[in-house]
Amino acid sequence: MLETLAAADSKPLDAAHVPPVPAAPEPAALRAKVENLSFHYTDGTQALKGISMPILDREITAMIGPSGCGKSTLLRCFNRMHDLYPGNRYEGRISLLPENQNLVGPETDPVMVRLRVGMVFQKPNPFPKSIYENVAAGLRVRGVKKKATIDEAVEMALRRAAIWDEVKDRLARSAYDLSGGQQQRLCIARALAPNPEILLLDEPTSALDPIATAKIEDLIQGLGREITIVIVTHNMQQAARISARTPFMYLGELIEFGVTGRIFSNPTHPRTEQYITGRYG
Repeated sequence: MLETLAAADSKPLDAAHVPPVPAAPEPAALRAKVENLSFHYTDGTQALKGISMPILDREITAMIGPSGCGKSTLLRCFNRMHDLYPGNRYEGRISLLPENQNLVGPETDPVMVRLRVGMVFQKPNPFPKSIYENVAAGLRVRGVKKKATIDEAVEMALRRAAIWDEVKDRLARSAYDLSGGQQQRLCIARALAPNPEILLLDEPTSALDPIATAKIEDLIQGLGREITIVIVTHNMQQAARISARTPFMYLGELIEFGVTGRIFSNPTHPRTEQYITGRYG
């Protein structure tokens, strides 16, 4: 099955081979709103152009589009990763609900944003520390000092990331001793430990083999029932398998947004259809 999955993922979609898609989700509450968001890099390049879309609570939103379309740029706006480079500029809002806090507002502390909005990157990036200390890192930033509290949170995060049984007897060992797939699940546990309200995933399986990819996809689907997830993926079959809603982006613009099943089976914009059927990418 995994070999079939891997082979299918390497091919563009066409009208006769649209993969099974999740049923249309029940209406959900809003967790965040992207409102007329534009983003400019230091050199003046405008990477995002007036993006507006809802992010629904406890759902998986999978952003798709060709390379360079702005997917990862948009994702990194949610937790202010662009602030690490001076001169980058936001316009518009990303409102975190229900308090309506503007995540990209100059009055909002980026460090606090990153604790409320966790992120996992394309390549596993564990810290050069023990497995335990990797997961505990965000808790220590939050100021948690009580060992029993940290122990409980570390175990809970590792269980939620479906890796506890594999590491519970070697928490003091280096995170670098883990396999690539295990390291990625550890990074997911690290992001979950501070109990974020949104989890961002930037192509989290692109560096993994099919077996590890299947495990991560199962994990993401399970987590999607507990936490709001926004994922960027180049793998359209993956987006169809795991997400409830899908935005399609092109050249920094949001072309189409909707329920995943409808986007893949009956897109309303010709650019979306052309991308899904492999006419460009």
